[in-house]
Amino acid sequence: MSRDRDALADYTDAALKASAVVLRSYSTSFGLASRLFEPGVRRQVESVYALVRVADEIVDGVTSAAGLEPVESRRQLDEFERETERALVSGYSTNLVIHAFADTARRTGIGTDLTRPFFSSMRADLDRTEHTPQSFTEYVYGSAEVVGLMCLKCFLHGHPVSAAETARLERGARHLGAAFQKVNFLRDLAEDFSSLGRSYFPEVSPASFDEATKLRLLKDIENDLHESRVVLRGLPPSSRRAVALAQELFAELADRIRATPASELIRTRISVPNTVKLRIAAGVLAGRRGLEPTGTHQNRVEAQ
Repeated sequence: MSRDRDALADYTDAALKASAVVLRSYSTSFGLASRLFEPGVRRQVESVYALVRVADEIVDGVTSAAGLEPVESRRQLDEFERETERALVSGYSTNLVIHAFADTARRTGIGTDLTRPFFSSMRADLDRTEHTPQSFTEYVYGSAEVVGLMCLKCFLHGHPVSAAETARLERGARHLGAAFQKVNFLRDLAEDFSSLGRSYFPEVSPASFDEATKLRLLKDIENDLHESRVVLRGLPPSSRRAVALAQELFAELADRIRATPASELIRTRISVPNTVKLRIAAGVLAGRRGLEPTGTHQNRVEAQ
């Protein structure tokens, strides 16, 4: 029996390491922020990121690049979800990314109440090219807000908080997930319009996208960032600085989008240079930015 436990522990360790590779391969911003988590939290968050990243890649072009027909992409996504749910029950999967996620989920209490809305949003990417206000709200909840809630489960693991404080932190986690997703939508407008044929924001198209539209979308994003920022100090120290850095990196990206003319934004992808990311990280580590008193950032937003 001891040998079996050792074998499972070794396999899980390998699976968690594989998830870390996925994160570092696909996200420089979140990869940088994740380094500020304490090791136990970092491994759990990496497993969440890897699962949602692989699912996203199934619907965002990797399967078609491999020569698969759309019907096969759907089958792959459906099977990925089914295997995830099986692993949530059994605690084991032959898929390393799913196995790592299941280990984290079983430890932290992540269940199908969060995974099913996520996969539903991923499935929408296979069918829908434009969104209504209602479908957009549902899509952002499933694709991003539930991911924030999954990560919050990791942050709070081993740190019991009251029901009222949990609800407050969950609200912040949802806003943060939404902010990240909407910033990515704005950053990737050119690719989504031209390569994937998608328009995530309701009634926004290349023909209608102008400066007023851009500023309206940014105001919504900045409100999400503010709502998430005000609960930062309620997070355990093991995750607080990492989340603060992720917020600051995406706020910087939003600022750069604000400074980019709308006519250019629909033709090019905006990014934050690595040197700037490192400077922001140094500021967060030194306590100079990221954990501002409540209201400070909102005042700055309203002044813009």
